[in-house]
Amino acid sequence: MPAETAYHDELGDHFAKIADTSPYNAHTDRPAMLALAGDVAGLKVLDVGCGAGHYAAELLAGGAEVVGIDGSATLLGHARERLGDRAELRMHDAEKPLDFIDDASFDGIVCALMLHYIADRQGLLRELRRVLRPGGWLLVSTTHPTADWRKFGGSYYAEDWVDRPVAGTAWAIHYRRMPLETFMNELLVAGFMLERLTEPRPTPGLQELDEAAYNKLQEAPCFLAVRLLRP
Repeated sequence: MPAETAYHDELGDHFAKIADTSPYNAHTDRPAMLALAGDVAGLKVLDVGCGAGHYAAELLAGGAEVVGIDGSATLLGHARERLGDRAELRMHDAEKPLDFIDDASFDGIVCALMLHYIADRQGLLRELRRVLRPGGWLLVSTTHPTADWRKFGGSYYAEDWVDRPVAGTAWAIHYRRMPLETFMNELLVAGFMLERLTEPRPTPGLQELDEAAYNKLQEAPCFLAVRLLRP
């Protein structure tokens, strides 16, 4: 992951905090991804871009064995505070090969809201297929192409790097937007089979906590999530 796209230092601290309760993370993407994972009891799961450990904590609670990797020392610090020694956590740049992992080592892989930060997506996807056992699943969520189109304008088919401001701060996150056909075709070319696609909606509980955010997320898609299988 290019250095400018990672959540380091104060930005990492900020993200770790808001991800606890954010309408987008806690009430939209995370519930959708965990629903796609289903029953994880007894499975070995790799959390790529594990961040502050929010997804890993839920996977552990479901009975999975979890290995988490992230390129931010700040976020890994928060993950260690959240998870303790219940998960194996490792600092690793997802732009580089997963050469510390053997072939077919995992039953499932979670890539939550991180693929759009990667410059060499094809390289990462090849590595994910390699370390996933045959019949294993890969979950990927990303920013919804139409949400990016509405935000940044221009052509829907644009695949440029953009900077999205972080609400209430002077920071911006740097990532590459892509149309749906690029997102899906890269996954299929990498050798995965699509099992399910969803456009995550907010959980009903968000309506009581933040009705404006709930209504916004009900009206227009923010994320796109898929469950794929390795043949």
